[in-house]
Amino acid sequence: MDEEYDAIVLGTGLKECIISGMLSVSGKKVLHVDRNKYYGGESASICPLEELFSKFGAPAPDESYGRGRDWNVDLIPKFLMANGSLVKLLIHTGVTRYLEFKSVEGSYVYKGGKIAKVPVDQKEALASDLMGMFEKRRFRNFLIYVQDFQNDDPKTWKDFDPNTQNMLALYDKFGLDKNTQDFTGHALALYRNDDYLNEPALQTINRIKLYSDSLARYGKSPYLYPMYGLGELPQGFARLSAIYGGTYMLDKAIDEIVIGEGGRVVGVKSGNEIAKCKQVYCDPTYVPDRVRKKGQVVRCICLLDHPIPNTKDALSTQIIIPQKQVGRNSDIYVSLVSYTHQVAAKGWFIAMVSTTVETENPEQEIKPGLDLLGAVHQKFVSISDYYEPTDDGLQSQIFISQSYDATSHFESTCMDVLDIFKRGTGEEFDFSKIKRDLEDEEQ
Repeated sequence: MDEEYDAIVLGTGLKECIISGMLSVSGKKVLHVDRNKYYGGESASICPLEELFSKFGAPAPDESYGRGRDWNVDLIPKFLMANGSLVKLLIHTGVTRYLEFKSVEGSYVYKGGKIAKVPVDQKEALASDLMGMFEKRRFRNFLIYVQDFQNDDPKTWKDFDPNTQNMLALYDKFGLDKNTQDFTGHALALYRNDDYLNEPALQTINRIKLYSDSLARYGKSPYLYPMYGLGELPQGFARLSAIYGGTYMLDKAIDEIVIGEGGRVVGVKSGNEIAKCKQVYCDPTYVPDRVRKKGQVVRCICLLDHPIPNTKDALSTQIIIPQKQVGRNSDIYVSLVSYTHQVAAKGWFIAMVSTTVETENPEQEIKPGLDLLGAVHQKFVSISDYYEPTDDGLQSQIFISQSYDATSHFESTCMDVLDIFKRGTGEEFDFSKIKRDLEDEEQ
């Protein structure tokens, strides 16, 4: 360990593994350390099933759950947008050659106590249960506008300036009612609250386009999920980093981050060894004095022996419960994966319900999500603190990721990773390279 590195990465959570992969591919000499014996940190997959039960202090599972080794339960399950940043990163960095993905079968939104499929094209808009007949036509026109919209061609903007006019103005232009705005903003554009309504419309238009482009790639939903669970992702990036000369050490205690003159990091100490470096990248647990608590997330892992009712027996699905539908300030997310992803024994399903904590009784807050699941065999509830760094890291050269939020997809995770990469390297990550790689891959 007594060597000098361009960067030392602490923790093998997904964000840290992506960053270490990106840095390694960019030609940096990287040392990657984790105090745990396993990969994944907060975003680990737990196997066998017995370990999950003991982690939550529950009696051991009985025979009905099948073989314990057939389970891989994600502590923080999230789906990937098929055309989103993370998939582009995976392709750019070459991690896709280590992983196999499966399309998620359904994408639903909650309205008035029931769930309905998220409509994303003109045909679905006209068949949707979410709207009346005239509203369907208006929504269809809105979708056509979004699909035809080109950032660099003002003719496609149709007398609307998306850079200066807000999203509310665009909804009003098409006469969309509050209910349609609700599922568009939360289930298509994937916003967590309604702040976006007063912001320039351009970002929302692009987010809806991302949803429909992702859907176009694979068909049933815009989401993908890796076989054997998300724990495969950090390991894929670890293999990649190793190919590019990165060094990995698990089960290595970090005793001190060594700060030199001018408050800049100069190394990391473990026992009597010091590894010198120019930069440190880490999760909040390694630097409690450099982060602040911003809130909490409640998550409930549920083991079921049936699909979620009213989802056409989908073996995997996502349901978003927009905040206004249940009188809250933040959305509730439900995700379901199953034995088809090799994460559970045959015939078993794993659901996760999560949201941002707003009251003194977090378990009660996820009830609207739990009520959609039908009979639950076993549930495990966890409440975790959500931390963010107190500064941008430019002075100390210590770059800290935010904790994982309640969303059931990876877009906010990617935004954080790209922001950290930009702060640490001084440059935007170049996605145009990926476009070329993608085109080569498809030929």
